[in-house]
Amino acid sequence: HVMTFAEKKHDFGDIHQGDKVKHTFTFENTGNEPLIISNVQVTCGCTASEWPRDPIAPGAEASITILFNSTGKMGRQNKVVTIVSNGVNPRNRVTIVTNVLPKKDDTE
Repeated sequence: HVMTFAEKKHDFGDIHQGDKVKHTFTFENTGNEPLIISNVQVTCGCTASEWPRDPIAPGAEASITILFNSTGKMGRQNKVVTIVSNGVNPRNRVTIVTNVLPKKDDTE
């Protein structure tokens, strides 16, 4: 039960304060036993995730969605998400990066 990610890092680029962005990381169980995700740990309250609660069969793909709310954030953000599983590497990490710009002026 090995978690193999298509990508481990996603850069949202520039977003404006208050924007909510999300990204889905897909992975495959490249081992020969069911993979069970027990927890997804986020670094702050601004990230939430959708993740499979059922075992992922060998050869099957699944995904984890990370949501980032930039309210109250400013500047460069680097958020690490730790995926805890019964895999050979029990802790896998994916990262989201973004640069939060000041709120858009509604008068423009």
